Formats: sequence, structure tokens, C-alpha cells
Amino acid sequence: MEHRQRAYRTHGVILKRRNQGDADRILTIFTPHRGKLDLIAKGIRKTSSRKAGHLESFSHASLMVAQARTWDIITEVVTVESYRHIRDDLETIGRASYVGELLDSFTELHDENQGLWDVLLITLRELNRLASQPDAFDAKLLLRWYEIHLLSFAGFQPQLFTCLASGEDLKEEINYLSIEEGGVYSPQYGTDLHHTEPLEPDALKILRHLLRSSWPNVASLQIRHHVMMRVENVLHRMLINILERQLKSVDFLRKVSRMQRN
Repeated sequence: MEHRQRAYRTHGVILKRRNQGDADRILTIFTPHRGKLDLIAKGIRKTSSRKAGHLESFSHASLMVAQARTWDIITEVVTVESYRHIRDDLETIGRASYVGELLDSFTELHDENQGLWDVLLITLRELNRLASQPDAFDAKLLLRWYEIHLLSFAGFQPQLFTCLASGEDLKEEINYLSIEEGGVYSPQYGTDLHHTEPLEPDALKILRHLLRSSWPNVASLQIRHHVMMRVENVLHRMLINILERQLKSVDFLRKVSRMQRN
């Protein structure tokens, strides 16, 4: 049997929490080198607990963890980044919940993924900044950037540069999108396929730019509303096709958006 250390230190972002027993809490935490973990914080729901303030939803913490039979136990915790502004605004809470739920849905326990960790931290930092500076950038743009990079690092990168059939570079024209196959056909191959739909050049251009760019190279983009809506629709359906279900946080975000419009 492989020898395991009895304790380890890790950084982690709290994705979700659930109560356990009278005073404990199970935390689903995403880490840079151990992937997703389910850890137990004993006594955290007691008023005397010193750990509670360091283990808020979406916060980034440094943890000391002791290995145990069922759930490894958080023994020490220090906040690294609290992202406190996220919790000040209902819509930003909804966006952060969506980011966390999406990551949780696309990952398995103990699967290391440094790329997803990096994208997660960038997204939470920017959501926190947006909550304090509402005009800093378009939140929809950040979420689309996050979605397409999550797909990429999770092993579902859409094929946006070459034709699914021929492998040849796609030209700047009406091409044909296959949600089921996660990619694009050139007109020569995609026009008559029953599972494809026309994809406008502007939408394909934005999808490509999001995929191959770092967030600083995307943040200042000004995208026409109908193009942004088309990109959102494409990515949303790709995600749903892979997960085969809708996310709870999507419905919450829609309800909050309707409330703010009314």
C-alpha cells in the first residue's frame, strides 16, 4: 500500500458547503495541486469557532489538513483572498455561484488541474473588482471567457479554427456549428448536415478570441449586443450538452436579473 502523509498544506477555494451533524460542515474545495476535495471543518458552526470567518463561500484560503478515514479534517486555516465584495451584491453572488457550480460539475475528486485553478482565481478576483467598480468591464464577457477556458482545461475545448470534417482552416464566412460535436464545419461539409446550424463570422471571431486570449487581452473588448448574445447561447448549449442538465445557479441569475429590471 502506498504510504500517505498524515497531514498536508494546500491552498483552496471554497466551492460549496453543507452542514454535517450538530456543529460541523463539509466543504467542497478546489485546490491547485490536489484538485477537488471534500473536507470537514469540525465545530465550525459553533459561535466560538475561529475558522468560520476564513471558510466563507468563494474565499481563497491556506489550509492545514489532517488525513482521516471519511473526510480529511481542516485543522488550521488562514484567509489568502476573501473576495468580500462578491458577497455584497446579489447578482455578483449569483455569478460566483455559477462559476463555482460549473467548476464543481466539470471536475472529479482528486483530479489535479492547475489550469482550472488559475482561471478560477482570475475570475473570482475580477468578479470581486467588478462588485466594487461596476463599470470596470462587462460581467457577461468575463463569464464567457471563463466558460470557454473551463471547457478547454476540462478536456472539451471546442474546435473553432479548423473544419471538423476536412481539418482545413475555416474561412471568414458563414460556417456551420455542431453543438453535439463541439466544433465547426466549413460550408462545403456542414450545409446539409441535420445537426448543424449557421454560425456567423462575428460570433466565431469572438469565440476564437476568447479561447486563445488571456483575460487582460479580453477585458476591454466592446462587443455588439446581438453578437454577445449569440456567443452566450453557443457556449451555454455546449455546456448543457456535455453536462446533460441545467445548472441551478443559472436559474438564480435569471431571477435576479429580472428583479433588477423590474
